[in-house]
Amino acid sequence: MNYTLHQLQLFLKIVQTRSITEAANEMHLTQPAVSIQLKNLQEQFDIPLTEVVGRKLYITEFGFEIAEAATKILNEVQQINFKTAKFKDQIFGTLRVSSVSTGKYIIPYLLTDFIKSNKNVDLILDVTNKGMVVEALKNNQIDFALMSVVPEQLNLMSEPLMENKLYLVGNKNFKVEKECYDLDIFEKMPIIFREEGSGTRHVVEKFWLNRKVKVAKKMELTSNETVKQAVIAGLGIAVMPLIGIKNELLNGDLKIIPVKNFPLCSQWSIYWQKDKMFSPVAAAYLHNIKTYKEIMMQQNFEWIKQY
Repeated sequence: MNYTLHQLQLFLKIVQTRSITEAANEMHLTQPAVSIQLKNLQEQFDIPLTEVVGRKLYITEFGFEIAEAATKILNEVQQINFKTAKFKDQIFGTLRVSSVSTGKYIIPYLLTDFIKSNKNVDLILDVTNKGMVVEALKNNQIDFALMSVVPEQLNLMSEPLMENKLYLVGNKNFKVEKECYDLDIFEKMPIIFREEGSGTRHVVEKFWLNRKVKVAKKMELTSNETVKQAVIAGLGIAVMPLIGIKNELLNGDLKIIPVKNFPLCSQWSIYWQKDKMFSPVAAAYLHNIKTYKEIMMQQNFEWIKQY
């Protein structure tokens, strides 16, 4: 066997992305270069690692077995690099983090000081929808995930950060005529939703179901930013995380509509697999979060207490 560490790294990226083109983009290589390396790796085995069906790339069962072994090999290499760097009082390696889309207002503040203090740490950060974050956790493609709601069937550990407050909001032209609206406001006004699977939508629909609230005509949009702009434009009202509407509240583009039993609350937390074998970088980052999270929250999110 004459495969190289570089070939194993490329193959893992192909397994993660299910695409030679995407793997090439993420590794900053050309597509032909990645194809050649995949071909060279495949020549080391009599059993196919991948197959193409209808112009779509699939990973074979054997390919997944090799990917699992490659992960262990590369982790061992990272341990060797760490032991070398340790003699120089350095942390060395890659930190892989994923966040749900609304978490983009939080996750940079959880990473900045750690990355600045550890110059030899590379960061791979993916901000995407909840389904992709959960899938990355399940497939052990990341070290940590930032979410507010997780599927119960996942066997995860977590480090709580702060409350995720959800408020009903309308645009600047919405006339707040009551000190506190009853829940029937949801039956009278057009409601703008996040897509199915969103953490915000999960919390809101659970609330409505428990209180037997009927919902008026609704519109489904696929990102928090799109929902925000739709509300500002006057297409309807929406339940939104406070963390993502600070500027719009301050400049008057949005206003909170007082509603009985609101705000709804979930919990922003950092999650990881219960049986996760931490790399030295991941272990150091978790220690950093546990040690400094209160300072991070106070410095950057103290304004939330005003609402």
